Amino acid sequence: MTTATTPRLHRTLPAEFRERLLVAAQPVDLPQGVRLFNEGGRADRFWIIRSGAVQLDLRVPGRRPAVIGKLGPGDLVGWSWLLAPHVWQLGATTASAVRADMFDADMVRRMCADDRELGQAVALWVGEVVAGRLLAARTSLLDLYAPYGSGARG
Repeated sequence: MTTATTPRLHRTLPAEFRERLLVAAQPVDLPQGVRLFNEGGRADRFWIIRSGAVQLDLRVPGRRPAVIGKLGPGDLVGWSWLLAPHVWQLGATTASAVRADMFDADMVRRMCADDRELGQAVALWVGEVVAGRLLAARTSLLDLYAPYGSGARG
């Protein structure tokens, strides 16, 4: 089995906007095995990893949750906080000890509403993350559950 990793191409917010967001950040240290959120739960925060790794998973009826991605330093953990109804679409667990900046979603959404330029940058950043995660999830699920060769492109 391969665990897809989100392509690194579009995963960072430009430095100017990262600096603006840091006023809403709280540094956290998390040990391995901490469940950050469950699919279907209220998405009221997000993290940017400084060090360590987080695994993303998806519930599969009748089976254990499928690990569909692994995130590392610089990655955004959680995007569901930005889009109504603010419910987690995946689950996440620390795969190692993690240092991260944790953000209050309500505060960041207010900041984005008050600063149109910041809001647009955050929306584009999160949109690129979502697109990458969708591709990673598709690839992982094909690797796990599809018949041999069904994921090949022609």
